[in-house]
Amino acid sequence: MAEDRKMEPVVHPPADDQKFQEWSRVADEPIDVAPPETAHPAEASEDSNREIESRLQSLQLETKAATPVKDKDEVLPEEAEDLDNNEENKKRHLNVVFIGHVDAGKSTTGGQILFLSGQVDDRTIQKYEKEAKDKSRESWYMAYIMDTNEEERIKGKTVEVGRAHFETENTRFTILDAPGHKSYVPNMISGATQADVGVLVISARKGEFETGYEKGGQTREHVQLAKTLGVSKLILVVNKMDDPTVQWSKERFDEIESKMSPFLKSSGYNVKKDVRFLPISGLLGTNMKKRVDKSICGWWNGPCLFEVMDSIEVPLRDPKGPVRMPIIDKYKDMGTVVMGKIESGTIREGGSLLIMPNKANVKVLSVQCDENKVKQAGPGENVRVKLAGIEEDDILAGFVLSCVANPIDAVFEFNAQLQILELLDNAIFTAGYKAVLHIHAIVEECEIVDLLEEIDLKKKKDNDPKKKKPKRKPLFVKNGAVVVCRIQVNNLICVENFSVFPQLGRFTLRSEGKTIAVGKVVELPPARSSTFSSA
Repeated sequence: MAEDRKMEPVVHPPADDQKFQEWSRVADEPIDVAPPETAHPAEASEDSNREIESRLQSLQLETKAATPVKDKDEVLPEEAEDLDNNEENKKRHLNVVFIGHVDAGKSTTGGQILFLSGQVDDRTIQKYEKEAKDKSRESWYMAYIMDTNEEERIKGKTVEVGRAHFETENTRFTILDAPGHKSYVPNMISGATQADVGVLVISARKGEFETGYEKGGQTREHVQLAKTLGVSKLILVVNKMDDPTVQWSKERFDEIESKMSPFLKSSGYNVKKDVRFLPISGLLGTNMKKRVDKSICGWWNGPCLFEVMDSIEVPLRDPKGPVRMPIIDKYKDMGTVVMGKIESGTIREGGSLLIMPNKANVKVLSVQCDENKVKQAGPGENVRVKLAGIEEDDILAGFVLSCVANPIDAVFEFNAQLQILELLDNAIFTAGYKAVLHIHAIVEECEIVDLLEEIDLKKKKDNDPKKKKPKRKPLFVKNGAVVVCRIQVNNLICVENFSVFPQLGRFTLRSEGKTIAVGKVVELPPARSSTFSSA
């Protein structure tokens, strides 16, 4: 089973895109995000561009209108550091995951972003160019910025989720470079669960887009997983537009847009509001920090990648809510340090928190954002938190840092609504079925112990109470079914009801390297407080 978590073969998307669309609408109902009917993005491109221009102007006005602070010459040195932190915190923070088919150019695009934003100097780029040339891989040098270990550089494939930071005028970004290879889907899931926005990288090169888009390709799979894992906004960049087979062809760009739009809609995205299309060259950096020159691409009148990223809007989270931070990693550094993304609440230096499910009381010694120490950090921040009161060996990935007054629930079982995608060898889904559960940072073996209700999506559209039939408890279901079931695990895990904390209540089920179902937590055991005391 350990091998299943690290290296898994290809995942097939659902055979019926329409069924996935229907379930995606149902899955989003508790938080009222069902997408309305949308127009083709080409019809709304001019309106979208004006909207981005307006958004950028308003952000600039907000920045200028911010309350001024004292001049640093007028304060003590220790106060000056706090002022720097305050200036830093004025910018909003977004987590962006780069997804897409293998070899689409995700790592190269991420590396180019870091170079253009000044995070990497010319000397380092020259060093990477020489290293790539020595390996006879001259076009890979930009990817070396994100792919840091030797295995990734030799194979030219991202394995682990790369992490880096950069800033624009109004926003601080954390880049999450997810692997595109079919063997590392669990790592892609780990990256997507931490993201607010997805950058779907598609290769315009002849044949490469088609390979990723056809059934079984990672383009389709990543879109559906991203939607399931809570990535509500997508920036779809058509990369390699400078390739000799493309040469910035408008026809090729339009072809990709026309094929992707219906599929994105069937996956649950509102194409007009949630998706932006734009052409780029990740290797050359064209149309990324600055708009593409008319001499290169005369037909593109839209914004560049940095402008789209800086203007994109995501739902706000509550900094005053209960603290929830799933732990994705831990290490020792003059104390125990845990890493993760704050999903709710604010973590403050000197504060007291609880690590669930082992109910360990800890004190926050320090908080670090983007390699900088801060006094506090709020929702959406990727942080490193140094703790006192617990040893590194007592923490596992998937544990959750939460507030003492309102800790997260820890359970052995829960009720869930599942969309069955594709079972192995056309098997039937029934009580006793075993799989691997992926929920936030948790990877845990699970068993379906009971099927409670099968949901008929067609009848769900009909709101006439006279036509509603009693709930039907099935003995088994097949591919494409939507079912409410009870899931049981061997160890206590921390989850939340989807309607309360969507980020901690959505999950996927995998078996033998395939994603067989996606779902959401709909009910927790009513007597879970007694479960805590017995743990």
